[in-house]
Amino acid sequence: MADKKVKVTLIKSLIGTKQSHRATVKGLGLRRLNSSAELVDTPAVRGMINKVSYLLKCEG
Repeated sequence: MADKKVKVTLIKSLIGTKQSHRATVKGLGLRRLNSSAELVDTPAVRGMINKVSYLLKCEG
């Protein structure tokens, strides 16, 4: 059984965002604008994506 994956891409700058939101983006493995990460689709990852959804593009 293959784990479900979700691909997230940082599409907005972190300048002017809350410190906790910056830490969440870093925790998702995103470094700079237009960087992407493929993550296992778990409730924890979903919660992190929801928190900073205004900065991300999400696929899959």
